[in-house]
Formats: sequence, structure tokens, C-alpha cells
Amino acid sequence: MTAPRRRLNDSVTRFWSFAAPAYDQQCLQRLVYQPAQDEVISALRKHGSRRIADIACGTGILASRIARELRPDETYGVDMSDGMLAQARKRSSDVFWKKAPAEQLPFDDGFLDAVVTTSAFHFFDQPAALREFRRVLAPGGVVAVATISPRQLLPVQLFAAGAWAPAHNPSPAAVRALFTGAGLVVEDQHRVRRPWWTQAVSDLITIGVKR
Repeated sequence: MTAPRRRLNDSVTRFWSFAAPAYDQQCLQRLVYQPAQDEVISALRKHGSRRIADIACGTGILASRIARELRPDETYGVDMSDGMLAQARKRSSDVFWKKAPAEQLPFDDGFLDAVVTTSAFHFFDQPAALREFRRVLAPGGVVAVATISPRQLLPVQLFAAGAWAPAHNPSPAAVRALFTGAGLVVEDQHRVRRPWWTQAVSDLITIGVKR
């Protein structure tokens, strides 16, 4: 991991450790985060995954839903933020909570059936994270990534230095290329289905399989 990337990750981790309680607000969750989480749950149900890890799990809402609704053999929630993990541990004792970055997961090769992440991919070293997702998956395992992917450049991106912003909020084609580059076969990709009044959040779900 490069030094600038490490500093960015550290800053993001410190922020979310502080902001963890606000993240749990029901209105915020329902309007912003739940639609993508619903789609991830649907993909996992379709694949019948039995060992599942939610990466950058935050306060554990999605990981807890996976454990409760799908009842897999094992559910893991992984995050870098102590504050987020503290909230997550209060939420559920049915999930194994672990502290680690997306690029260095605490699992053996081929250990998991599914790796998912929502609303956090823009913070990752994306090529490194996807390679790591593939490493920890068994053959036939599934990766589901839901991430911000604007239909056009946002104002902040237009003024960002260099190629930083487009790399972190990738287009659909760029996400497919990242999956392919990591050795994953893209099975599905579409815009997250949202009520019309929340479509200002322009996010994309991409599902890949390890062959």
C-alpha cells in the first residue's frame, strides 16, 4: 500500500470511529444504504453462499442481516474502525467481527464462499482489494460490490487533482475492467434499484465469480 493511500485510509478510519453513532440513524440507513444492501442479500441468497464476509462492514447492519436472514454457516464483518466495530459487536453476537483493511483480509486462501462490500469501495485500493477478495474465495465463490458510480462527473470530481476522483468513483466499464483484471468473471452489473426520490445517490452493483 502506498504512503498516500495509507494516510487516506487512516484519515477515513479516524472519521468513522468518531461518526459511528450517527451512521446508525434509521432515516439515513433506509434512504441511502438499504437499497444496495437489499440487492446484496438477494445475490447471496441466489448463490447459496455459506461462508460470507462483509468488508468495511461499518456498524454491522448488513452483516447482521446476512446472519439473521440467510443463516449461513459463518458470517464475518471486517472493518478498520474501532468505533464502527464497537457498535457492530453490540448489534449481533452471531457475526465474527474482525479488524483489517480490505487489501489484507484475515482469511486463508479459498476460505470464503462470498465477499461483499457496500458504500465503501471508493475508499479502497481497488485493484488490490479485488485481488484480495479473489484470493480468499473458494472456486465458484462470489464477489458483490456496490459502489458510487456517477452517471456524470460530480462537481468535486471536476476540480480534483489528476485522476484521483474518477479512480475512486469508477464508471461501470471501469468496474468491469477492475473485476476482470483481478481474475473475476462478471456475472451481473446494474444500477442499484432505488425509489425515485433517492436516485440522486447513483450507485452500481457488480457481481463477479471466481472460476
